[in-house]
Amino acid sequence: MPTPASLDPNEARSRLHELTVIDVRTPGEYAGGHVPGALNVPLDQLDRALPDIRSAAGRGEVLVVCASGARSENACRTLAEHGVHTATLSGGTGAWAAQGNDLHRPQGDARTTWGMERQVRLTAGAAVLLGLALGEAVHPAFRLLSAGIAGGLVLSAVTDTCGMAALLAKLPHNRPRRADLDATLARLRES
Repeated sequence: MPTPASLDPNEARSRLHELTVIDVRTPGEYAGGHVPGALNVPLDQLDRALPDIRSAAGRGEVLVVCASGARSENACRTLAEHGVHTATLSGGTGAWAAQGNDLHRPQGDARTTWGMERQVRLTAGAAVLLGLALGEAVHPAFRLLSAGIAGGLVLSAVTDTCGMAALLAKLPHNRPRRADLDATLARLRES
């Protein structure tokens, strides 16, 4: 399958008024700052949102956004498999902000969830330390936990995927509230 079309942040900023922007990060990441006007449809909710995204794509171009561009590329490929053509934001919200563009942060959102990359670093680091500590205090075989995490990080870098992030995304603090997703889908239908 071909690589999804992409827009650099400058091009996306100049065309923002004509694009439907979908942010596929977790709700906590989205609340931490997103492209103005972006609608939050977490990557694992794409199937549920597919009819509404297809409808929006029929009315105009859809730009899919994440933190770095990896998840949005995956989302674009998934949508393309269902006949929905979209583009991704090159470099994600990180590149958007690095070029001096504003990120919208909703007022009054009590969520202070860390970004997914930070959650992965904490979980991986804690698991490595745990494996080393248990390997020293209980049995050397526990060091295999640390080796397994190291191997997973290497695989993650080589494949540009992250199994740990996929698991962490399923935790309750990273899941959209049903009412929030329903409201987002309603806004998507209106766009």
